[in-house]
Amino acid sequence: MPLKTYKPTSPGMRNTILADFKEITKGKPEKSLLRPIKKTGGRNNKGRITVRHRGGGHKRRYRIIDFNRDRDASAMVEAIEYDPNRTARIALIVYEDGTKAYVVAPDGVQVGMSIGQVAENGVTPGNSSEVKDLPTGTFVHNIELRPGSGAKMVRSAGTVAQVMAHEEAYTLLRLPSGEMRLVLGKCRATVGQVGNLDHKNIKLGKAGRSRHRGRRPGVRGSAMHPGDHPHGGGEGRAGIGMPGPKTPWGKPALGPRTRRKKSSDKLIVRRRSSR
Repeated sequence: MPLKTYKPTSPGMRNTILADFKEITKGKPEKSLLRPIKKTGGRNNKGRITVRHRGGGHKRRYRIIDFNRDRDASAMVEAIEYDPNRTARIALIVYEDGTKAYVVAPDGVQVGMSIGQVAENGVTPGNSSEVKDLPTGTFVHNIELRPGSGAKMVRSAGTVAQVMAHEEAYTLLRLPSGEMRLVLGKCRATVGQVGNLDHKNIKLGKAGRSRHRGRRPGVRGSAMHPGDHPHGGGEGRAGIGMPGPKTPWGKPALGPRTRRKKSSDKLIVRRRSSR
């Protein structure tokens, strides 16, 4: 995905780097695959803000994505579309019986290509299979954590995992974070890397473009009053005055681990960090 830079005609355009959207082949989405999205502004059912820095933004509609990919029939890629709800592009596919569906667009998949099951179409980008049937070294994305639950891992732009080994009923995967994890061999995955690889190089350039995405400003804790944040208060630009940074609720931040113990911890062979 090529990027586009702009002449510095204003401070907001000086450092802007955006996608050129040349890979998009269709403007309007498929109506039958749309659902409304009700915005909450980060508030719960009591009207209290539970997630900060959310609100506003352009109205969106959700595109129903097929994260199961369990149909045996092959499908043809009809269009590559933009999805405002995710970093990756989505592909509109049409099965032989006329059924349409959206899938996350892998890198290299283009309009007119046929995708389906690995058993029929081979180990090529866009084809789906149970991970136990994929050769060692295969790059995959859209990975299930439980068979039939739909893809949960490796779905954002440019991400990819790799099949490292097969061990009895499990398959060992190396995830984008560097974590080595076992998943059941019956879990499904899609071959290839998620497209839109240059998404990480985009620079919005101005605050307004972030507001269009529904992100409100985040205020530094050191700029607040002491009653609003542990870092607040003091004369002038004072330090945080405590051993280590804290969240607004006084919990340690920027480093301490927050992952709780889970039953699935036994499936993690190597953590993403050695700390």
